Amino acid sequence: MQEQKLVNINPIEACFVTILMLVGIGFSIIKLELVPHIPVSIVILFLLVYGVIKRVKLKDLESSLVEGARSGVGAVLIFFFIGILISSWMASGTIPTFIFLAFDIISGKWFYALVFVITAAVGLGIGSSLTTAATIGTAFISIAGAFGMSPAIAAGAIVSGAFFGDKMSPLSDTTTLASSTAKVDLFEHIKNMAWTTIPAFIVSLLLFFILSPADAGMDYQEANLIKQELLAMNLVHWYSLIPFGVLVVMALRKIPAIFTIGSSALTALMISLVITEKEKWTDIPSILYSGFHPETNIEVVDSLLSRGGIESMLFSVSLVLLALSMGGLLFGLGILPAIISLFIKGVEKASVLVCSTAASAIGINFIIGEQYLSIILTGNTFEAYFRKAGLHPKNLSRILEDAGTVVNPLVPWSVCGVFLAGVLGVPTAEYALFSFFCLASPILTILAGLFNVSITKDGEKIAV
Repeated sequence: MQEQKLVNINPIEACFVTILMLVGIGFSIIKLELVPHIPVSIVILFLLVYGVIKRVKLKDLESSLVEGARSGVGAVLIFFFIGILISSWMASGTIPTFIFLAFDIISGKWFYALVFVITAAVGLGIGSSLTTAATIGTAFISIAGAFGMSPAIAAGAIVSGAFFGDKMSPLSDTTTLASSTAKVDLFEHIKNMAWTTIPAFIVSLLLFFILSPADAGMDYQEANLIKQELLAMNLVHWYSLIPFGVLVVMALRKIPAIFTIGSSALTALMISLVITEKEKWTDIPSILYSGFHPETNIEVVDSLLSRGGIESMLFSVSLVLLALSMGGLLFGLGILPAIISLFIKGVEKASVLVCSTAASAIGINFIIGEQYLSIILTGNTFEAYFRKAGLHPKNLSRILEDAGTVVNPLVPWSVCGVFLAGVLGVPTAEYALFSFFCLASPILTILAGLFNVSITKDGEKIAV
């Protein structure tokens, strides 16, 4: 994202333009049920016209668009590699084996709570919410469908668990980014997050326990039918879990995401050669682009396993690039800086400072749709104010995670929201209502600021 804005505008005008933009996008997606690409594209055209009215050069407007999109190149590459990973894990039997094993372990009783806990553990281990949701999460969505469970609640449990793991894992890029932006030791940052994260985890777990249906209503006959078909397709083997082991080991060694995902995919492809008949080997490379699409006599199995491939990521990638381009214009036209300036007024008081920082992180997620920029822009803006107020910077780093990292999947046009809706097959607006951990985290961090709970000043917590 570019560093300099092209024009100075009044904060009130910036708020009016932003509200108009968000209402238009929200109405189009929720009420008119349009794909997000359309309203986002219209907003881009609107902002271009607005820029011309403000007498900004067309060349500068174009540069803002390009700079905004450029910030998403890393995410786009990861999206493509995750598409490859999912299709290769399908062909190697990795995800089918997870599904088979999960059917033996998980029953309808406490289903959503178990999905939340298991996904959280996996996310904590590999440090990536998107990878967790796209792999283990895909398996759980398949199981939910077979059990007749609500896909929206199941997706909410997956997203909640995945982002708990992402937030608290020392392997996570957002955790590292938040601590480095606020200039805090990584493990001190993680320890301090426990004040809000553990209560959010407990509240979420209790809600998922309550929502889990009685065991008696489950359709085990269909589940057994799926298990038999997976065995007949030769997709269930102990060695099919090796690609998952490769992913975990490389993540623990802090190997960059693309290399980690790519290595796991290559391992899966080699295993797929072992379990696939030789005359069908030529079909394997094509699934990396088009995805895994088995042909069986059981429709539900075809539906569960038909996933992955670069092609499946094109919808997400195109929307991410459009959304980030829109963010580039919002920054270049001075709209975003003007709105942020509203949050830094009267922040001498600790409670006001905490709430302003959280509101800024949440607002940037909704306006730009990018969690990294939410962390960086908010962190850089408020760092000096935390020092001036005598507050320890780990307060800032915690807010960046509570109101920045975990809010992104709740925004339909955000990078995470678009990706998760695509791989889980559940619209963001539907699963967001059940993403209890992501909803509770910003609320708890704001309450902590209002009541001076766990707020550290000059090396000591402020008394409640």
